[in-house]
Formats: sequence, C-alpha cells, structure tokens
Amino acid sequence: MKSLVVKRSVDIDGHKTSVSLEDAFWSDLKKIAHMQRATLSKVLTEIDNGRRQGNLSSAIRVFVFDQVRAH
Repeated sequence: MKSLVVKRSVDIDGHKTSVSLEDAFWSDLKKIAHMQRATLSKVLTEIDNGRRQGNLSSAIRVFVFDQVRAH
C-alpha cells in the first residue's frame, strides 16, 4: 500500500532539508504561498522561524490548518 505521506525536498533560508507531508497539506501550502504572493521557500522559512517546538512537518500542518480555518 502506498503511503499517503510524501517526503519532499525544500529550501529553507538557503538550506536544503526535507519534509514529509500529505498531498492535501502540500497543495494547500502552495495555494497559501500563491495568495500571499510569496515563494514557497519564503513561507516555509517563516513557518520554521516561528515554530517553538516539534518538527517542521507538524508546524506546516498547523500553519495550513490555521490559515484554512481563518478563511
């Protein structure tokens, strides 16, 4: 069975790393970046800089959830 979580390589503040996200979160994250007229890398950098604990993938999920809930 294929995993619903996909590992993706991303650039955060000039550094390559990877995050594991479900397609739905990835798709919404790209839409949010487009709506903010920002690059995906810029949005990811802001998420990374704002997280207090936990891993980046979880922080991205919370960010996307908060953005969707706010709109």
